[in-house]
Amino acid sequence: MNFGLGLKPPVGESMSTMDNLEKQLICPICLDMFTKPVVILPCQHNLCRKCASDVFQASSPLWQSRGSTAMTTGGRFRCPSCRHEVILDRHGVYGLQRNLLVENIIDIYKQESSRPLHPLPEQQQQQQQLMCEEHKEERINIYCLSCETPTCSMCKVFGAHKDCEVAPLQSVYKRQKTELSDGIAILVAGNDRMQAIISQMEDICRNIEENGRRQKQTLCDQFDGLYTILEERKKELVESVSREQDRKLRHVRGLLRRHGDHLEAAVKLVETAIQSMDEPQMAVFLQCAKDVFKKITDTAKAPNLERAEPGYESMAQFVIDTDDVADVLRNIDFQTGSQNEDDDDLEEEGEDLPAVDGDRVRY
Repeated sequence: MNFGLGLKPPVGESMSTMDNLEKQLICPICLDMFTKPVVILPCQHNLCRKCASDVFQASSPLWQSRGSTAMTTGGRFRCPSCRHEVILDRHGVYGLQRNLLVENIIDIYKQESSRPLHPLPEQQQQQQQLMCEEHKEERINIYCLSCETPTCSMCKVFGAHKDCEVAPLQSVYKRQKTELSDGIAILVAGNDRMQAIISQMEDICRNIEENGRRQKQTLCDQFDGLYTILEERKKELVESVSREQDRKLRHVRGLLRRHGDHLEAAVKLVETAIQSMDEPQMAVFLQCAKDVFKKITDTAKAPNLERAEPGYESMAQFVIDTDDVADVLRNIDFQTGSQNEDDDDLEEEGEDLPAVDGDRVRY
């Protein structure tokens, strides 16, 4: 079914939608639109990074004495929206995760705000009627459920859709637009969860690096007293820790890349869906919304991506105890002649002796 351009929504309705969106993009501190970078707090509220730094500095009793170091050391402050306590690590406010979704929405909002709201008179005249190409005098007013396309009453009575099931165009438009809105909401919620998972993965990477560093230092300290004898063994164990650290980092970073790719694809899909929501023509919207909604449904139904198991960052299996080894090394001595004679007598009597295999004893 071919048809011309249709009516655009009233300018007042479009402006109201943009105003409501703008209200959601206002920082509670500076009362202006969020300024990049936008950080997300553990309570899921957002702040400009500069505003987060100002709140942290104002809440820190040592800020005036520490000066600029307040931004790069740990501390805490309360969220200005819900009073939830935010605990910062040694990176300060720079350790808070950026909310890329909000930043992308801000970019889309600014692009949409720059578009002219009033169509030209010629465009208005062209968009006043949505007529059927096959029946020039008939308006597009129904939707063929069987063929999934907008059509006119004459096509239903006498044309290609006379045996099809149809419904009013307005009701199908409202229903599918509601479904697409619900799909966008589900996708946005999934993106928020994905952002939290990515933050967790990044914390795991930092913990693995820190735990690996501590374990290697512990190994070095333990081998200092036995350095001349156990130097080669120390290198092997340090390399074992490094290999395990690298293996875990590769695994978690691989998961991080997969989660990041999934999030990036989901964000792009949100942008496409939002742009589809702005399509003023019901028929044109119904033509393109089907593919967008299918992609959203497929993305929402996608199986959960693999995540690192709890405690995966632990490197505790590399702890060693050198007390017994040190005692053995301190008690190393020459074998006496009497001990050798006793060993020979035991062999002659046919008694089983433990076999020495390298540094292990086999019985």
